Amino acid sequence: MYAGFFQLTQVPFSLTPDTSFYLNLPQHEAALTVLRTALNSGEGFIKVTGEVGTGKTLLCRLLLKQAPSDWQLAYLPDPTLTPLELRWALAQELGLKFSASIDAPQLLHLLQRQLILLASQQKRVVLVIDEAQALPDATLETLRLLTNLETEQQKLLQVVLFGQPELDQRLAADSLRQLRQRITFSQRLYGMTSWQVKHYIRHRLSVAGCEQAVFSEER
Repeated sequence: MYAGFFQLTQVPFSLTPDTSFYLNLPQHEAALTVLRTALNSGEGFIKVTGEVGTGKTLLCRLLLKQAPSDWQLAYLPDPTLTPLELRWALAQELGLKFSASIDAPQLLHLLQRQLILLASQQKRVVLVIDEAQALPDATLETLRLLTNLETEQQKLLQVVLFGQPELDQRLAADSLRQLRQRITFSQRLYGMTSWQVKHYIRHRLSVAGCEQAVFSEER
């Protein structure tokens, strides 16, 4: 209804994260810098948390979009997986084919072999998980064990967790202390200031095609 009035060519406030609308606010740029630094240093676990609406999924997709060619990315948007489902999801993201005849030990062996192959091709394997606060405890432990796979020189798998603050609360549990100790880089996203909200609205409207002023100048 308002598209014609504002001369919009697309919907400016869709719920679907669209990287073409990305606005480089300081908190988001800081998170991207931490992610790139951590991944380039070869660390096993990186964590980004924030409340609903702070831009976690958009950052996640921007990271995937801007990944250099030597990264082999595996993206899991649905974290509600059992340990075996997680292994298979990762295996399929890395190019392995599903087979019901392969049991858990065989699958782990195939995963390790595939990771070693990718490392020999100078590929950095990065597993990105969105909504990580929903990962079951057993699946989180499986993730930790998967990051044990390594050569003498490097980790074969790096993991980036994007999640709501509940993820921090869950990782504080004594049963997950080993995983918590593996997280060497962590970043918290905070909500926008009032000035940032105004800038954000103007930016999204502009990207969507609006050329007229929306807010009056403050006196």
